[in-house]
Amino acid sequence: MSVAGSPELRPRRSAGFTVLELLIVVAIVAMASAGVTLSLRDGTEVQLAREAERLVALLESARARSQVSGVPVQWQLDADGFRFDGLDQSQLPKQWLDPDTSASLGATLLLGPEPIIGAQALTLQSRSQPGRSVRIATDGLRPFAVQPSSP
Repeated sequence: MSVAGSPELRPRRSAGFTVLELLIVVAIVAMASAGVTLSLRDGTEVQLAREAERLVALLESARARSQVSGVPVQWQLDADGFRFDGLDQSQLPKQWLDPDTSASLGATLLLGPEPIIGAQALTLQSRSQPGRSVRIATDGLRPFAVQPSSP
């Protein structure tokens, strides 16, 4: 028999952490790393994405104007930025938001007046970081859209 107060009758205390404590620590670390990842997004990448979304909106607007008016509209690069031939140039932007942005395309983009156009694409890139680029394309049926970057 054991006597009261002997080591055999005392409750054993476990050494270590409970599953709940470990889950809380993992959740805190995950939230902290997600916050750091979002705050470290590259400024060049953000600017190119902004330029691409703006250009998509401009191309689709010009495409709609061309269809409504029946006038052929072409988008072209020029020395200062770009232009829309066939539309009133005084109402349209002609330059990039960021002077570091440039574009490359094989020929001019034909935006209409036909509702179905050929497949067309262009690439926006950063002059200071040539590895950064964004592709904008259409298959001719769907609107112009920013294409996901390939790995």
